[in-house]
Amino acid sequence: MRAVIFPGQGAQRRGMGAELFDAYPDAEQEASEILGRSIRRLCLEDPDKELGDTRCTQPALYVVGTLAHRRWREDGGAADRYAGHSLGEYCALHAAGAFDFATGLRLVRRRGELMAQARGGGMVAVLGLEPPRLRELLAEGGFGSLVVANDNAPAQQVVSGAVEVIGDLVPYLEAREVRCARLNVSGAFHSPLMAAAKDEFSRYLAEFRLGDPLVPVIANATALPYPPGETARLLAEQVVSPVRWTEGVRHLLDAGVTEFVELGGRVVGKLVEQIRAAPRPEPVAEPGPRPGSVAEPALRPEPASRPEPVAEAVPHPEPAPSPEPARPRAPERTAPVDGSSAPPVVPTEPPAADERATHLGSGVFRRRHGLRYAYAGGGLYRGVASPEMVVRFGRAGMLGVLGTGGLPPAEVEHGVREIQRGLPHGRAYGVNLLADHDDPAAEREQVELLLRLGVRTVEASAFVRITPALVRFRASGLRAGPDGKPLCEHRILAKVSRPEIAAEFLAPPPRSILDGLRAEGSLTDEQVRLAAQVPMSHDLTVEADSGGHTDGGIAAVLMPAMLGLRQRAVREHGYAEPICLGLAGGIGTPSAVAAAFLLGADYVLTGSINQCTAESAMSAPVKDVLQDIGVDDTGYAPAGDMFEMGAQVQVLRKGVFFPTRANKLFALHAHYDGWEQIPLRTRELVERTYFRRSAEEVWDEVCAHLRSRGREAQIAQAEQQPKLKLARLFRWYFHYSTKLAMSGDEHDKVNRQVHTGPALGAFNDWVRGTELHPWQHRHVDEIGRLLLDGAVETIGAAVEHWQATLGPRPEPVG
Repeated sequence: MRAVIFPGQGAQRRGMGAELFDAYPDAEQEASEILGRSIRRLCLEDPDKELGDTRCTQPALYVVGTLAHRRWREDGGAADRYAGHSLGEYCALHAAGAFDFATGLRLVRRRGELMAQARGGGMVAVLGLEPPRLRELLAEGGFGSLVVANDNAPAQQVVSGAVEVIGDLVPYLEAREVRCARLNVSGAFHSPLMAAAKDEFSRYLAEFRLGDPLVPVIANATALPYPPGETARLLAEQVVSPVRWTEGVRHLLDAGVTEFVELGGRVVGKLVEQIRAAPRPEPVAEPGPRPGSVAEPALRPEPASRPEPVAEAVPHPEPAPSPEPARPRAPERTAPVDGSSAPPVVPTEPPAADERATHLGSGVFRRRHGLRYAYAGGGLYRGVASPEMVVRFGRAGMLGVLGTGGLPPAEVEHGVREIQRGLPHGRAYGVNLLADHDDPAAEREQVELLLRLGVRTVEASAFVRITPALVRFRASGLRAGPDGKPLCEHRILAKVSRPEIAAEFLAPPPRSILDGLRAEGSLTDEQVRLAAQVPMSHDLTVEADSGGHTDGGIAAVLMPAMLGLRQRAVREHGYAEPICLGLAGGIGTPSAVAAAFLLGADYVLTGSINQCTAESAMSAPVKDVLQDIGVDDTGYAPAGDMFEMGAQVQVLRKGVFFPTRANKLFALHAHYDGWEQIPLRTRELVERTYFRRSAEEVWDEVCAHLRSRGREAQIAQAEQQPKLKLARLFRWYFHYSTKLAMSGDEHDKVNRQVHTGPALGAFNDWVRGTELHPWQHRHVDEIGRLLLDGAVETIGAAVEHWQATLGPRPEPVG
């Protein structure tokens, strides 16, 4: 059985609905007339920054959600059940036939107005506690007037109540080491304090004739299907009742639902995954209404104009460490002061059992980033490396990197702020910075955003040269220490797979770029002076054949070459601080981790294996496939963001046609100078099976996207150059195929583009038949520790074998 679910407030983003308004112009016009403003302009441009105001947010999300459902139905989708998170319940009811498009829009507009008027209340997001324990703490602290207003997931609750009481709750919880965050809202939503708004909304509902859903819809207020004749009453009750999302999802699971399709966003699908993965509590008789789930608060406060919490995923609570059995001794790698790599040596006295994994890799790298382990998780594209994943890594003493490739700035900012609230002060994290070869200005804007947010570590990916944006980030974090030597507050982990690019990152920033940044006032004279004394990156991640962008390199070939480059750079420039080399690509088993350290790596960075975990933002249907792939189930395809350059990505091959079709498009682009030159039968095939729409419709979507990014000049340029326009058309397919993977949409599975490498297949083989086979049981920090502990055992066994084979090490002479 399949359930279609809709997100609530918090799923909004500028640019949403770009592919829908052109497809349904009549609905766009009707919505604009009802609202008295252009819904297209609000969603795509948001010129007055109103999309975060609940009076605008709720109608915008309703329109986008309902139109997304319309397209999904026209593409052959069918649902057995519907559910929506707070506001999303209106999309679900419309989809199930309870009322028409215009009626639903009028209802959510009035709902947003009433919620914006609420005063005198507040809300606090509480993480890591299940509802029974949270209610116990509230009772013990004398907070009996507060209610658990939202039950997003088993360890994600929201408390609502009077503002003066809410103000005392945060210090009370923090004193008990409970993670919580005050939400910047003006009302106690989904609580009895909204009674006046409920009464007013009830009177408004009475003006409409609302029908019954034709397909079962789960009500937030009851966590059960809407009964006949109760639509208006339950919508009014939702204003004052908890949003019981966890219970509603469990009801769907118990009813036989196995597939969840989220339309209008990708927020509540994460909550569904957490609910599925969590054990069911024993039934307990308890008085009063049970808590539900909310349209999501997170780890950050909302803007002042947003009076409703945001719907999004929040990290799992951290498990308490368990004692480890005695392990073989771990080799310690030290980084000499000259930055060269020392061979692994066996310590005279082995570290304690629970400390062995902390001695792998370079102590310089661990101290530099404040880590417990020389282990990092890379920034997987499209936010697959989610804030939840980064927080999980950080709390375990590992370096997690937020995936930002392909995300708009608002989503990047949202993710960074969530990480900052989820990690204790001082814990390390990174943010991916993907090279933008089409729009260097957008790359610079991303850097300025990260600087404004206080980000101190970025992972630079897909760079083929040093850019002003990279230099701006690196050099703006330089200051002179007491001895006059440079202190680096901004770190770049550069992912490199070619020696000539590595050499650029091992050298100081180009003088011409430094001078240009100084001339425009972006750098001071002192920063320019200090920049000449440091490399662009003190941490180079050598990327062998990996998922996503890849040059197909071989670790055993690349690492010796990069080690030699490092030695030459240190000799030439005389850097005071050591340079560390990490290894990525193919890291999926303890043996691979051990081999990386023995090759001279100072740290390891994993990628593909983290994509198939509970914290990953990849859709559940795709993770269901990924957990069973083998080492030979991947292939190579052109990279959509570097299509004309011939760069490649490694992607899932099992069960999809994407690699074959993407390579076909690349061949067509190489052989023809425009769309019209391609034979008619081939064009029709591409439109029918690749695009699933006409080339004209694709071009309209491309133009809408470019306009939303302020790139109108590129449209005019492409119209004058058929070859360039052809590349733009074909690039659209890569964007479309990625969206299919991220959404988990089942109507076009064969065109999914899923970046992954054979490391995941090796990991799957390693855990097959264990409790880690289902991805719901895989957590990135636990995987990291298992790999490191396994590497300790592997190296210890190898040392014993060498000693047994070669005999004891001879004593030094003299």
